[in-house]
Amino acid sequence: MLISFSLENWLSFKNKTDFTLVASRELQHRERIPYIPRYNMRVLPTAAIYGGNASGKTNFFQAFNFARQLITQGTKPEGLIPVEPFRLDPSCLKNPSTFSFEIMVDGTCYEFGFKVTRDQVIEEWLLEILKTTEKVLYHRHKEEIRFAPALDKDKFLHFAFQGTRNNQLFLTNAVSQKVERFKGIYNWFRDDLVMIAPDSRFAPFEGFLDEQHPLYADFNHVLASLDTGIVRLGGDEIPFENIPLPEALKSRIQEELGANDTIRFVNEPLNERFVISRRNGELKAWKLVSFHAGADNREIKFEIRQESDGTSRIIDLLPAFLELSQPQACKVYMIDELDRSLHSLLVRSLLENYLSTCNPESRSQLLFTTHDVLLMDQELMRRDEMWVAERDGEGSSALIPFSEYKDIRNDKDIRKSYLQGRLGGVPRILPGNVASHVEDGATA
Repeated sequence: MLISFSLENWLSFKNKTDFTLVASRELQHRERIPYIPRYNMRVLPTAAIYGGNASGKTNFFQAFNFARQLITQGTKPEGLIPVEPFRLDPSCLKNPSTFSFEIMVDGTCYEFGFKVTRDQVIEEWLLEILKTTEKVLYHRHKEEIRFAPALDKDKFLHFAFQGTRNNQLFLTNAVSQKVERFKGIYNWFRDDLVMIAPDSRFAPFEGFLDEQHPLYADFNHVLASLDTGIVRLGGDEIPFENIPLPEALKSRIQEELGANDTIRFVNEPLNERFVISRRNGELKAWKLVSFHAGADNREIKFEIRQESDGTSRIIDLLPAFLELSQPQACKVYMIDELDRSLHSLLVRSLLENYLSTCNPESRSQLLFTTHDVLLMDQELMRRDEMWVAERDGEGSSALIPFSEYKDIRNDKDIRKSYLQGRLGGVPRILPGNVASHVEDGATA
């Protein structure tokens, strides 16, 4: 689970910005809030981030994505760290960008953070958070590192740090050197934090193709209920040699794909999605297709590229929502522009269904950015689950939870206050309009 996140000097976020999922004391929807007995803490299962265009919502999403990639993929030996500091203040270009996560892994909370410039890791730390105190597992400053006493005796940890490049996180290198002590934290970023951008094709779509998949029936049942016209999705088997991949890549797959292994491939230009598996020593390939009911109730096959943008977006998002709703789910999905190409009522239905499965034992979370004010409803979400991104006159973004606005009662129409601009996060439109400028240009 994600407990909190902070960032500083990243894109439009000049100053330190804190984002927390620790529930406030309000009682609204308390029955669906996960409870962590060890820390006597309630953690929110969802958070919606509103804001006008260029307010910082997507920059916030990209901060998570940058940190995740730096941790899990690392950097090349002579490469620069692709950090993006705040550019409107020249002094920020010389200062490091800071990222700090508080996460829960296997029932224990940790704080992991780092400060980086384009050239090097300035600082990095990992803390284990106990019930009443915290323990520094390691703290790195440039080319020096200090371990907790119990870890300091491990000579291999020192060896692993000696092999850590200046432009590389120690956590990344330590796990690559098979240091098991920190693998759980690394795996959280690699496996449990899932990012879905507005234009990305969500990868785990193979459940729509395999009738043996535990969620196959749920996928198609829910999809058919969302008024897409689709009866079901399925797989159309095609020869492996017909898949639109470069020959060199096909040869590599032939050589490296192991028995019973599966890989996914998305042909972006045509929105085609393929699954490749090795079965009984042979490579098999399937293409995702849709089936609609014809006039005589026969199933008519369609290519996915023939479906609308909205239907394609549903296909991308539905596996995420279904996985989040499973009793043992522990992933954190972060979706930028959840409402892109989707009707407001459909988005609300997806969110309502997810929240209806949440309870004190839940450990999954859904974070998303949106412009959809229909979701800005206290019958659906709590005030501490709704945030607004606001950009000040200097171009610096900040995040503010609605729970900080003292005049917003739990029986208040929060949507009306937001659209009136009383909560920030709406476009500051200057006097005049496009039409008047067009007319001026036409008569000039």
